[in-house]
Amino acid sequence: SRRKRKQRSKSTMGKVHGSLARAGKVRGQTPKVAKQDKKKKPRGRAHKRLQHNRRFVTAVVGFGKKRGPNSSEK
Repeated sequence: SRRKRKQRSKSTMGKVHGSLARAGKVRGQTPKVAKQDKKKKPRGRAHKRLQHNRRFVTAVVGFGKKRGPNSSEK
């Protein structure tokens, strides 16, 4: 026995993302801030050394969840 499916017309389908008139609204509102000069990052072996030290050597072992690399908590 086959089950009957309800046929939906295109007009009753939901809209997903909104109109394109609002595209880029927030980015347009934010004030422009000039890029700052930054110190160059180490490359190659030196970068691998930095990663290793950051992840394993100076990492604080404590209870609870492990902190992510981008967390600002101290």
